[in-house]
Amino acid sequence: MATLVGKDGVVKIGSNAIGEIRSYSIEQTMDVIEDSVIGDTDRTYTSGLKSFSGSMDVFFDDTNTGQLDVQVGDTGTISVQVEGDTSGDHKLSGSILVTGRTITASFDGMVEASVSFQGSGALTEGTVS
Repeated sequence: MATLVGKDGVVKIGSNAIGEIRSYSIEQTMDVIEDSVIGDTDRTYTSGLKSFSGSMDVFFDDTNTGQLDVQVGDTGTISVQVEGDTSGDHKLSGSILVTGRTITASFDGMVEASVSFQGSGALTEGTVS
């Protein structure tokens, strides 16, 4: 079984790689719809709509085009390449809407930024081409 190392990952929005990434997460969910009826003795359910959302944390870098191009309200395509940027590497991709951006700092730490996004449509799992 192959194991992957987070430090090898690449996140792109559009064609711009996001620099100084500390972490990222993508969550896929599905609505559950109850379809129980009168006379049933147990509740039953069926699948509903799927969705995905996520976030990333970075060291803020005002010289990184990828970071500066991500603003609240922007739409685009995200590509999370969990193994790296080589052909055949594992990739998650989909259309997103940027829903939040926070920049934080403390006197004894780095300036950091967090970006959150909501998927629009399907999250595709495949490989870098």
